Amino acid sequence: MANITNKLNKYDIDFINQQKMFFVSTAPKEGKINLSPKGLDDTFKIINENKILWLNYFGSGNETAAHLLEDDRMTIMFCAFENEANILRLYCKAKAIQEKDKQWNEYISHFPIQRAARQVFEVTIEAVNNSCGMGVPLYDYVDQRTELTEFYDNSSKEDHIAYMKKKNQISFDGKETKLFED
Repeated sequence: MANITNKLNKYDIDFINQQKMFFVSTAPKEGKINLSPKGLDDTFKIINENKILWLNYFGSGNETAAHLLEDDRMTIMFCAFENEANILRLYCKAKAIQEKDKQWNEYISHFPIQRAARQVFEVTIEAVNNSCGMGVPLYDYVDQRTELTEFYDNSSKEDHIAYMKKKNQISFDGKETKLFED
């Protein structure tokens, strides 16, 4: 049975801190709904019971940033793949903070590894939904994949910027991300 509250409690925070991955969903006013798995260490910081910062590295697309320019809603979901069953959904409002923004230095300082950062999403929680999760299968966690972080570590900031300029300024639906615009 679902239990909906308007902020994180200690159980929620402990549950989040134990998870190895989460899912993020956003949608533009028209176009594809985007649902992405996320899982690199130290990219999700709980600031308080209603605020999170999520560090987003560059990659193949930039749907979340484009969607948030049209509709600031975001859903973040955590599933227990090990231990006690649970699904935790965070219904939020979010905005992308980029290196060009005045809040960048403050927000990026929350993360120990900052190379390859594309955005920090400032996420305000409006509702928290815990549900049973008994239909989620059990999995054994092995490790984080290393290919992406090795790529980031073996390329320069100039390489990162060139990649983002080529691949991350327009969404898959052709929507602007405003990544390098003022």
